[in-house]
Amino acid sequence: MSDDDVDQGDMADEWAAAMEEQDIIDGDGDAEGDTAPMALDEFEAVTASLEHGGGEGNPNLDVILDIPVSISMEVGRTSITIRNLLQLNQGSVIELDRLAGEPLDVLVNGTLIAHGEVVVVNEKFGIRMTDVISPSERINKLK
Repeated sequence: MSDDDVDQGDMADEWAAAMEEQDIIDGDGDAEGDTAPMALDEFEAVTASLEHGGGEGNPNLDVILDIPVSISMEVGRTSITIRNLLQLNQGSVIELDRLAGEPLDVLVNGTLIAHGEVVVVNEKFGIRMTDVISPSERINKLK
């Protein structure tokens, strides 16, 4: 058994425990369809706890730490016509706007957070962060 198999088993156990915990909270025994939109007063309470949590003016980040986000790496981009798109087949090459060896963009929910280079870890692709954008710059980009 490899380390990946053990990690996958541990992850499955964690997911199962989380689903059971969710079922206990919901109390109906059905894991699907239990998510209801958050009421405005609940949203304002969560926002207030983020802004004023911790008692020292520090945001209570524990509220949002378990929210899943989508992370992706972008090699490059280009634009082509629909005619050229329809002519693509196996073996076609599309030229991108990046030079070979240039760092990739690391995006979280579509927002640039870092640059990095491709590495191989346990026969899987990974990315080594070479330049991480500061949190204040990330927040400014959101505005």
